[in-house]
Amino acid sequence: VQLQASGGGLVQPGGSLRLSCAASGSILAINSMNWYRQAPGKQRELVAGISVGGQTNYADSVKGRFTISRDNAKRRVYIQMNSLKPEDTAVYYCNAHILLASRTGYDYYWGQGTLVTVSS
Repeated sequence: VQLQASGGGLVQPGGSLRLSCAASGSILAINSMNWYRQAPGKQRELVAGISVGGQTNYADSVKGRFTISRDNAKRRVYIQMNSLKPEDTAVYYCNAHILLASRTGYDYYWGQGTLVTVSS
């Protein structure tokens, strides 16, 4: 299984970015899909998550600014990030709870990360 994240880059404070993550491989089903981030010198933290039915949850620090969504048919998860702040600078990772054809249960898998830098 592979989770390929894209969309990171340099943006000015107040700007917007949209990250995308695509899951591929011998996937039977995907449960939750999530975005985490890790800033330099800090622990990885959950930014937002979305269930297969579309229920969402957000870290308090991004509520009202970030929106997570998914396309189940395309096996993609997105996060629209608005009103970006310098403290949003981090490597963003996608994460998904996946049932593979070769497994008997769900496991969590990680993408490679995409760097978001918010700076003037």
